Amino acid sequence: MTLNKDTFTGEYQYSLDSKGRVNIPAKFRQALSKKNQNTFVATRGQDPCVWIYPLTEWKKIEDELRNLSSVSGIHRTFIRQIARSATPSTCDKQGRISLSPSLISFSRIDKNALIIGMINKIEIWDPETLKAVDEKNINEDSNELNSLADKIVI
Repeated sequence: MTLNKDTFTGEYQYSLDSKGRVNIPAKFRQALSKKNQNTFVATRGQDPCVWIYPLTEWKKIEDELRNLSSVSGIHRTFIRQIARSATPSTCDKQGRISLSPSLISFSRIDKNALIIGMINKIEIWDPETLKAVDEKNINEDSNELNSLADKIVI
């Protein structure tokens, strides 16, 4: 369990069922504060993955999106990319949430799902896609990664 509510860390492997449901790890469900009403919001990640936000965290994102200009084409496109696939989902009795067919397709998740805690959100990946993305980013941006590591005390 994490020390702070609505904080997610760790990596877990689960399977996507035939109805598009995936289990949220018990550790993550236990970290979810009561004010979230056992509800997450799933949306497209900036990488080919699904981002899962606690309801209260998603409300903050909505507030930020509202502050973007509807006159700006790039702002509208950004809002559209985030909001069009945003789907609230309450955990069922088995701790599963449903992912929409468009999110499953976008993230390339077939059967196996890698669920990763990303502090304020959860990412769900196809394991092979994550491996390829990580290798590409580490190889292309190793200096930036080292610079960032210098800024964070680990």
